[in-house]
Amino acid sequence: MTKSKVAILRTSPATILEDTHRLMNLAGYQDVISKQADTALKVNISWHFFYPASSTTPWQLDGVIRAMKRDGYSSSNIHACHNRTVVIDAHLGERENKHINVVQAHGLRNVHLYEGNEPWINVRDAVGSIADKFLCLNQVYPDGFMIPKRFIGENIIHLPTVKTHVFTTTTGAMKNAFGGLLNEHRHWTHPVIHETLVDLLMIQKKIHPGIFAVMDGTFAGDGPGPRCMIPHVKNVILASSDQVAIDAVAAKLMGFDPLQDIKFVRLAHERGLGCGDVRDIEIVGDPDALKENWNFVGPFKKMTFASKMQHKIYWGPLRKPIEWSLKTILAPWAYIASVIYHDSFWYPTHQKLVHDILHSPWGRLFHNWDKVAIPPDNLTARGWDDVGADPLTLKKDSWNLFKKSLSILGTCIKEAPEFSARKRRVKE
Repeated sequence: MTKSKVAILRTSPATILEDTHRLMNLAGYQDVISKQADTALKVNISWHFFYPASSTTPWQLDGVIRAMKRDGYSSSNIHACHNRTVVIDAHLGERENKHINVVQAHGLRNVHLYEGNEPWINVRDAVGSIADKFLCLNQVYPDGFMIPKRFIGENIIHLPTVKTHVFTTTTGAMKNAFGGLLNEHRHWTHPVIHETLVDLLMIQKKIHPGIFAVMDGTFAGDGPGPRCMIPHVKNVILASSDQVAIDAVAAKLMGFDPLQDIKFVRLAHERGLGCGDVRDIEIVGDPDALKENWNFVGPFKKMTFASKMQHKIYWGPLRKPIEWSLKTILAPWAYIASVIYHDSFWYPTHQKLVHDILHSPWGRLFHNWDKVAIPPDNLTARGWDDVGADPLTLKKDSWNLFKKSLSILGTCIKEAPEFSARKRRVKE
């Protein structure tokens, strides 16, 4: 059996584009991502506001696109792909995180799975008997569930970041499929989230001819992620065609034991869906980088009020009296509470964390992205020698952020699946 391989490189703004191209080829992406098939770049938006380590970075997306074009992949066969959640505005997120700037610069299609005429198909019609092997999804959705029909026969490249998560300890490539494959009722799976990620990987292996991941660790997040984290500058990038292996390596960097501390990694490893034992993974590129231990404290030692309540509802004393409501028309109370806490309170009152990180080279690159843009046809550019001026002290903008959160709250209520009459239908 071929040994799982994870590529890891130390990087900088001056070399990030060249490093991304080298990283992807070290990990053998051309062996699994066919040039003939359409390829979805699955963007990760864990927060619609910019928050370091929370979402796909623009240089991560830009680097992957340039690498593929440089290696002969046609732009017509590449598209950005976004899902929607009940608490995240994907359109605001792609603007605030500058994804749309990259996509438009390269002239790519930009697909929002929950909009337009995107057809969805019953999972059993898509994967057949594979569904009989699910660990939990048949119990969570006894009537079945729908997945995007466009995914069938399409390559996928996941674009996660290195960060912790209050439900899964860490999150990465495997978790990045969560939003794309499951419908808006995906929160029903939170009590069995680890088993869900394993089921989703089984689905991906059936429907996608090629699966790959490029993970950004230029920023990395510790604490109660994927939003309310402490961001760190770590200057690494990772890539692999083994979704289990790349998540295991990222977990080890953060200071966790992948097989002991990360249940979804262990479950997938035990079922032969990938390698979660770092000792059995071939590390290429800069193996010495894996000798680092970032000693992250993880998501559970300094939990926010919101994450404490989520744990009590899904796994603690509030499960019996409250969790049932999340499967009824009453569910939007939880979406509203999340937006009020995270967008109206936490983000406006923790702007110093964002402002401090903007003084780093990566933060300056993000802040000045449009001013220092590299022409999209320059496929051999190494990166950004000049990341632009330091943003200095940014003015406090809590009031405008609060007003923006109220708009998001309105969208959240309007788009809540319990209120929406929209149905996913199979279209011939």
